[in-house]
Amino acid sequence: ALEAMPGVLARKPPGAFYTIIKLPVDDAESFCRWLLADFNDAGETIMLSPANGFYATEGLGKDEARLAFMLNAPSMKRSMDILSKALDTYPGSTR
Repeated sequence: ALEAMPGVLARKPPGAFYTIIKLPVDDAESFCRWLLADFNDAGETIMLSPANGFYATEGLGKDEARLAFMLNAPSMKRSMDILSKALDTYPGSTR
Protein backbone atom coordinates (compact mmCIF):
# COMPACT_ATOMS: atom_id res chain seq x y z
CA ALA A 1 0.00 0.00 0.00
CA LEU A 2 1.09 3.54 -0.73
CA GLU A 3 0.58 6.36 1.72
CA ALA A 4 -1.09 9.00 -0.46
CA MET A 5 -1.27 11.51 2.41
CA PRO A 6 -0.79 11.25 6.14
CA GLY A 7 -3.12 8.57 7.50
CA VAL A 8 -4.53 7.63 4.06
CA LEU A 9 -3.43 4.37 2.47
CA ALA A 10 -4.15 3.44 -1.15
CA ARG A 11 -3.31 0.41 -3.23
CA LYS A 12 -2.19 0.69 -6.83
CA PRO A 13 -5.21 -0.18 -9.02
CA PRO A 14 -4.87 -3.66 -10.55
CA GLY A 15 -5.43 -2.41 -14.07
CA ALA A 16 -8.67 -0.61 -14.82
CA PHE A 17 -10.23 2.82 -14.91
CA TYR A 18 -13.77 3.77 -15.79
CA THR A 19 -15.67 6.10 -18.08
CA ILE A 20 -19.30 6.69 -19.00
CA ILE A 21 -20.16 5.99 -22.65
CA LYS A 22 -23.24 7.10 -24.58
CA LEU A 23 -24.80 4.17 -26.46
CA PRO A 24 -27.12 4.08 -29.48
CA VAL A 25 -29.81 2.19 -27.53
CA ASP A 26 -33.30 2.97 -26.31
CA ASP A 27 -32.49 1.97 -22.71
CA ALA A 28 -29.01 1.17 -21.39
CA GLU A 29 -30.30 -0.79 -18.39
CA SER A 30 -32.25 -3.12 -20.69
CA PHE A 31 -29.23 -3.40 -22.99
CA CYS A 32 -26.93 -4.35 -20.09
CA ARG A 33 -29.37 -7.06 -18.96
CA TRP A 34 -29.74 -8.33 -22.53
CA LEU A 35 -25.93 -8.57 -22.90
CA LEU A 36 -25.75 -10.93 -19.91
CA ALA A 37 -28.91 -12.95 -20.46
CA ASP A 38 -29.37 -13.20 -24.22
CA PHE A 39 -26.23 -12.27 -26.16
CA ASN A 40 -22.91 -13.97 -26.79
CA ASP A 41 -20.30 -14.03 -29.51
CA ALA A 42 -18.45 -17.35 -29.70
CA GLY A 43 -19.59 -18.07 -26.15
CA GLU A 44 -18.40 -14.71 -24.74
CA THR A 45 -20.17 -11.54 -23.68
CA ILE A 46 -19.34 -8.40 -21.75
CA MET A 47 -20.74 -6.79 -18.65
CA LEU A 48 -21.51 -3.07 -18.50
CA SER A 49 -23.13 -1.07 -15.70
CA PRO A 50 -26.08 1.13 -16.64
CA ALA A 51 -25.09 4.73 -15.90
CA ASN A 52 -28.46 5.96 -14.66
CA GLY A 53 -27.51 4.91 -11.11
CA PHE A 54 -24.46 7.22 -11.23
CA TYR A 55 -26.61 10.35 -11.63
CA ALA A 56 -28.65 12.19 -8.99
CA THR A 57 -30.94 13.74 -11.64
CA GLU A 58 -33.73 11.41 -12.76
CA GLY A 59 -33.60 10.57 -16.46
CA LEU A 60 -29.88 11.19 -16.93
CA GLY A 61 -27.84 8.21 -18.06
CA LYS A 62 -30.77 6.40 -19.70
CA ASP A 63 -28.68 5.74 -22.82
CA GLU A 64 -25.30 5.52 -21.08
CA ALA A 65 -23.22 2.78 -19.46
CA ARG A 66 -20.11 2.63 -17.30
CA LEU A 67 -17.19 0.99 -19.08
CA ALA A 68 -13.99 -0.31 -17.50
CA PHE A 69 -10.78 0.13 -19.46
CA MET A 70 -8.31 -2.68 -18.86
CA LEU A 71 -4.55 -2.69 -19.14
CA ASN A 72 -4.76 -5.93 -21.13
CA ALA A 73 -5.01 -4.60 -24.70
CA PRO A 74 -6.10 -7.88 -26.37
CA SER A 75 -8.95 -8.28 -23.84
CA MET A 76 -10.02 -4.67 -24.37
CA LYS A 77 -10.04 -5.12 -28.16
CA ARG A 78 -12.10 -8.30 -27.86
CA SER A 79 -14.54 -6.53 -25.54
CA MET A 80 -14.98 -3.72 -28.08
CA ASP A 81 -15.59 -6.30 -30.84
CA ILE A 82 -18.27 -7.94 -28.69
CA LEU A 83 -19.86 -4.55 -27.92
CA SER A 84 -19.99 -3.65 -31.61
CA LYS A 85 -21.60 -6.98 -32.55
CA ALA A 86 -24.09 -6.64 -29.69
CA LEU A 87 -25.09 -3.15 -30.83
CA ASP A 88 -25.63 -4.52 -34.35
CA THR A 89 -28.10 -7.14 -33.08
CA TYR A 90 -29.77 -5.54 -30.01
CA PRO A 91 -33.51 -5.13 -30.71
CA GLY A 92 -33.54 -1.69 -29.06
CA SER A 93 -30.51 -0.37 -30.97
CA THR A 94 -30.83 3.05 -32.61
CA ARG A 95 -27.62 2.47 -34.57
